Amino acid sequence: MAEEQKVSQERPAQGQATPQEEVDDLRSQLESARSEAQRYLDNWRRAEADFANYKKRVEQEREETRRFANASLIINILPVLDDLERALQSLDARLAGLTWFDGIRLIYRKLQAVLESAGVKEIPADGQPFDPRYHEAIHYAEGDEGKVLAVVQKGYTLHDRVLRPALVIVGKRLTESGGGQQGSQQAQEGTTS
Repeated sequence: MAEEQKVSQERPAQGQATPQEEVDDLRSQLESARSEAQRYLDNWRRAEADFANYKKRVEQEREETRRFANASLIINILPVLDDLERALQSLDARLAGLTWFDGIRLIYRKLQAVLESAGVKEIPADGQPFDPRYHEAIHYAEGDEGKVLAVVQKGYTLHDRVLRPALVIVGKRLTESGGGQQGSQQAQEGTTS
């Protein structure tokens, strides 16, 4: 009987774990908890970074909206500016001293100043190299290849974004095809007149 007790003390009853097995089980649970905690920490850091990026993007979009909120209004005002400019250019020079003429000129300048303060700038075009980002070619004429010869309608940008491209006439060398001497003679007459 004493031997049976000794054997039963050395061997735990079925269903009971040895202290070493319990320690191993606790270690595996601890390792599992640590890996799960690390996963949660990584997810939290990722979510925090995503939220920070979201906040930056929303702030950037809000700033863009603020900067370009008046774009449609400005686009609708540009034809009025064009009309005023054409009216001032078409008036007889003898009217230049009249007060109503000077008043219209002041209104035109004031409108230009208001647009400039809103971030609107005229696109330089006359004599510039043709740039399809800022210019829209509506006609080609004999002249320096790729240069803007004339501006039909001014173009404008708002904070470096094109509101309306400049409508321009672009220079192009005329080729002598089929015309022979007659084509070159017409080209020479066109340059002398």
